[in-house]
Amino acid sequence: MADASAEGPPEMFGTVRDRLDFYRDQIHSETTLLCRRSNTYLGVQSFLIVVYASTMANLNEQWGKFFTLIVPLFLALLGVTLSAHAWPGIKASYRLIDHWYAKQTFLLRNERSASDDREGVPLFSHRETMQNGNDKALGFSTRTPWLFASVWVLLGGFSLYVHLAGLAG
Repeated sequence: MADASAEGPPEMFGTVRDRLDFYRDQIHSETTLLCRRSNTYLGVQSFLIVVYASTMANLNEQWGKFFTLIVPLFLALLGVTLSAHAWPGIKASYRLIDHWYAKQTFLLRNERSASDDREGVPLFSHRETMQNGNDKALGFSTRTPWLFASVWVLLGGFSLYVHLAGLAG
């Protein structure tokens, strides 16, 4: 009976195609996770924008001025905080997608059997495997937290300006 340790480590992937399928599964999983994170984040931000607009429209004479100052500022602070908390998760998903995409691109460029179909025609052109295209595709999700954080800073500043201009005038 032969010693199992003398055979060396077992192959993780049986074929190059198995490795390519694994990379694609990882990209798909991470893209799905990024999509869910982005959708949840956008849903929360949309809700906060609607609440902000509603609070700014408060016309109650007894407590309306105080309410339209404090609640919008709180919502702006909450929006910035949520953006700051959403950013690491979105960035982590982006980095993982980028990692697996780079591995897939390297495999497609260096293993002819992974990039050719049965007729010997490449499955992907160079243009489809370029890193720049991946960055552009993921750009919306990675820019959204910064965009909303900026909007919340502007909305908070607007709320302060409206009340300070109202007090001075």
